[in-house]
Amino acid sequence: MTFRTTLLAAAAASSLIGSAYADAAKPSRATSIDLGPLAGVAYYTVEPKGYHVVVTLAPRAAAPSLRFEAVLASGQSVIVSTPRQAGAAARSIEISRNNDAVSVTPAPAEVNETASLD
Repeated sequence: MTFRTTLLAAAAASSLIGSAYADAAKPSRATSIDLGPLAGVAYYTVEPKGYHVVVTLAPRAAAPSLRFEAVLASGQSVIVSTPRQAGAAARSIEISRNNDAVSVTPAPAEVNETASLD
């Protein structure tokens, strides 16, 4: 990934207006992500092995951001989530690739058993 691609993604992110989730993302066009205390953008580029998905998140308060990357073949998806208090469902998004389309949608809420480190 080049600096130019990153710069283009940042420029695309700043021009987004409307809903927090787009039905279908376009290559190198950023989609806004809202995970409660974290917000950011997701975009992808087309590569020989698959679609390279990049997610950059940062706390809403001033702090360093977090970047997540994955290469998705058609039919694959990945879930990005932020935990909440014990017993509460995580805030999640699902990034899916179907043929030549990539979508970013809220993932279904799921509460798993929790454990304490005490």
